[in-house]
Amino acid sequence: MAAPGVHAGLQLFGSTRRLLHKLDKCAVFRSYTGSCALNQNATTALPAGSSEEIVLPRKKKWDKIAVLQALASTVNRDPTAAHYMFQDDPYLFPKTSAEFKLYSLSQESGRNTAKYIINTYPKYFQKDYAEPHIPCLMPEAFEPQINDISEDALNERIQLRQVKAAVDIFDQLIQGGTTVSLETTNKLLDLLCFYGDRDPVRDDQPEHKEADEVEAVQEDFQKRQKGRLRKASDLIGVVWRENNNAERIFNLMPEKNERSFCSLIRGMVKYGAYTKAFSMYADLLNNRMTADVHTFNALLAAAPNTREKYNEKWELIVETLNQMSEQKVQPNLLTFNAVLKSLRKCGSLARTQSLQTLNEMKALGIEPSLATFDHLLGIFYKAASSVRGPTDMIFEVLDEIEGKSFVARDPDDVYFFSNAMRVCLDLKDVELAYRLHQLLGEGENWKLLGDAFQQSVFYGRFFNLLCMMEHIDMVMKWYKDLIPSLYYPNSQGMMDLLQALDTDSRLDLIPQIWKDIKQLGHTNKADLVEEVLALMARDKQSPEVQASFADCSLAVKSVYEVGDRGRTALEWTASALGNITSLLLRAGRMQEAWGILQLFKANNRIPGEALLAEFLECAKERRDNDLAIDLVKLAASFSLTTTAKFASRVKEEFLLSEEQKKSLEELDVLSSDSSDSDSDSDSE
Repeated sequence: MAAPGVHAGLQLFGSTRRLLHKLDKCAVFRSYTGSCALNQNATTALPAGSSEEIVLPRKKKWDKIAVLQALASTVNRDPTAAHYMFQDDPYLFPKTSAEFKLYSLSQESGRNTAKYIINTYPKYFQKDYAEPHIPCLMPEAFEPQINDISEDALNERIQLRQVKAAVDIFDQLIQGGTTVSLETTNKLLDLLCFYGDRDPVRDDQPEHKEADEVEAVQEDFQKRQKGRLRKASDLIGVVWRENNNAERIFNLMPEKNERSFCSLIRGMVKYGAYTKAFSMYADLLNNRMTADVHTFNALLAAAPNTREKYNEKWELIVETLNQMSEQKVQPNLLTFNAVLKSLRKCGSLARTQSLQTLNEMKALGIEPSLATFDHLLGIFYKAASSVRGPTDMIFEVLDEIEGKSFVARDPDDVYFFSNAMRVCLDLKDVELAYRLHQLLGEGENWKLLGDAFQQSVFYGRFFNLLCMMEHIDMVMKWYKDLIPSLYYPNSQGMMDLLQALDTDSRLDLIPQIWKDIKQLGHTNKADLVEEVLALMARDKQSPEVQASFADCSLAVKSVYEVGDRGRTALEWTASALGNITSLLLRAGRMQEAWGILQLFKANNRIPGEALLAEFLECAKERRDNDLAIDLVKLAASFSLTTTAKFASRVKEEFLLSEEQKKSLEELDVLSSDSSDSDSDSDSE
């Protein structure tokens, strides 16, 4: 039987065919097609006074994946299914966020292994069966074919992105007296500045950091710690070392053009040498050359890192923009995004100047991207900022972009949704969050949600806001829709859900939630497990709910005894033992409750007076004299000061035999002696 999506797709094509059949009967349509039949390049004239023309193609050329796209548009996401990347093997469906990460990395490792095999033995993978052709599945050429020392060999190494080999051939050519062309030297300079003077790491090979590189990072870190030019977090990765190959080759060039200077400037900015980048830009101007728009974008991004005061940062940005205008370099989207990103580091100046920047952007007809709006939100909603105040920027941004579909135009586009959801969470505006989530479903905006981490951050904040602001029925609706197909909640997310259940007095759902907590692998979080027990034991419920609570408490007990999924068992606490005992008592499971009570002594924990009193009440209801006396003995074994109190209650409220009374009196004497000795030792 065909799937529902296939039926929907066939209905779609059937409707399209019927529509074309109706159009064919239309006289206007026949006149248009008739004229096209006479002359393939003929155009239809519009009424007088109109300059536009309509060109009707003779034949529509369909994309090779158009049918797949049409079928995909007829089906919706299944909230009960795992992520699509795991559909090949249902056995590997992840149940927890840790498993999701592990299986994702394993899958990526498998791809890299396959790439390694294909690229190492390309002769066995020459046939291409894919339709349409998929270039990334074919072997890549990594081995050079030209073995002599020549400019062609240098160009081949550059094409293969072999940085060190390209530098070696360049040095040999220079030492041999061969002049390398300016074009080839600029290509080599581009390669060095992009990859930071080291060979790029292939996807199918592990990354190995060289000893000199690690030493250079440490040395640069010490220098910059003293100069306070950059944060330690900025030093992750490669840094721009003094007199590296890029600078050395640049200085050896007998002739330099604008591309040479611009490549070096962008490389310096990329790897943190901001001051040197502006110095190199000054040399470019001294040579009466003009920088391109990409170089100006890099300088605008570097400007705040070369000044200390906010007004000085902004003055340098304005000066760079003025020079851009003087050199008649047309700004693009990345130019304005670089300005807005730099303004996030300019403190109180940022709000006013960002709005002026946005107006200038619109005046030039440049359409903002999601990164543009992300920078605006970052400026107007800074966490723990002294300039933060009432603003409607988030509402204006959503009014502007609502209902639109975006494509990636800036690397920072992927941060918009998670950061915008943070603003919704800070404002505690759930309606705003719904609007943002609806925007995510427009077109292919979901592709701009980012990687698995960004996706988890977005849905984590969304779910946190729902738990705080929505009714529990709506929370549970979203809970079933998001988990686990889109979001694996962490322990804090499950804690938020428990608080939502408590707020709306729906604690009866806790046994169901506990199964999910165990499924998601959070049974090793002691605070979460304690919260589950505390909520169930806080108030008395109906007999049916108490029975389910008792079963759930025994399931929780196993986490303390044998652990879960091979993890170390949790350490018993007095509160956990007391809550489980209380839950079993309320369900009438006296024998099991007494067994839990024995665990207090085995784990060096002392039961509370309230728990013993509750136990005594249950014994009174059952008229169980032996249990009451055993309870007093247990209190005496812990040397509790309330032992005499419990003994007197048993004498007054229970019908005891003479033998039972005598044993209680002996316990009374022992407890009084122990209390006297304790008081004497305290006085000493």
